Amino acid sequence: MRFPMRSVLSAATAAGLVVLGAAAAAADDGDFTIKDPRIKESSGLAASRAHPGIYWTHNDSDDGPYVYAIDSKTGETVARITMTGVGRPRDVEAISVGSDGNVYVGDIGDNLGGTWKNVWIYKFPEPQRLKDATVKATQYVVKYADGPRNAEAMMVHPKTGRLYIASKKEGGGGLYEGPEHLSTAGTNVFRRIDDVPWVTDGAFSPDGTKLALRGYFWAAEYDWKGGKLGARHGVSAPLMRQAESVTYTLDGKGLLFGSEGEGSPVRRVAVAGADKSPSGGGSSPSGGPASRASGDSGGDNRNLVYGALVVVGAGAAWVGLKRRVRRG
Repeated sequence: MRFPMRSVLSAATAAGLVVLGAAAAAADDGDFTIKDPRIKESSGLAASRAHPGIYWTHNDSDDGPYVYAIDSKTGETVARITMTGVGRPRDVEAISVGSDGNVYVGDIGDNLGGTWKNVWIYKFPEPQRLKDATVKATQYVVKYADGPRNAEAMMVHPKTGRLYIASKKEGGGGLYEGPEHLSTAGTNVFRRIDDVPWVTDGAFSPDGTKLALRGYFWAAEYDWKGGKLGARHGVSAPLMRQAESVTYTLDGKGLLFGSEGEGSPVRRVAVAGADKSPSGGGSSPSGGPASRASGDSGGDNRNLVYGALVVVGAGAAWVGLKRRVRRG
């Protein structure tokens, strides 16, 4: 889903390049740029289990039933999968690869703020050979126990195979748990199990012990045990123009953060042993459960500071533009 302040963020990013140049230069190995001109709104990211170094992505709304396999070494598309049997996708926002060998695609966005009676999840086997192909996908109908809502994050737990959705709402959303097994025979009801901040994507670690969530100006890992969120640990996510996606690397040692836009960057951040300095308190992003913010919040604080600097820069640029127009 497009951020309501898209134009502001675009200007903000441009205005903040000087401030953020040093941070952007410190890219880890594994960074790449999505080069396919057909991918203009990469809104989800998932590491392939069958093909190390390959990442699955998709466009936001208005593209079609397509999923793309990207080679992280080159940034080139090595396969475009066309799903059949799913009708026309409405607002695809998330993707995840399960340990069952299937790719799950979340058509879960709701640009009208939670008005669709149901949303959908699609599933197809991860191909053994990477080439353009048309596949028959399975479609699941999904509803929320507490009514319609907008969402952009869908995660498959690597051990249990259970699906989770994080809703997106200003002031905080919810984490929803799907049934033990999805069914094509009826509606799959997802039930709220916890509160989360404004989330644009999420992913489970390969061993299933962490859940990473991200927003526009923050990211965090949560401990995961027994199907519940635990302690929260801040992650120093890169500030991006349209922060829409996150996934773990296949070895679980890094997080890859993606952005919308043609020629969009994907940036790798190491997570092992990161941000171990003591936390100053129990604060969390808007809507986040402060009682769980026992982990380091330094990464979040840095991202929020960067975001503030960028927004200030955008405001200055806007004022300057208005002055030039008046002189003209």
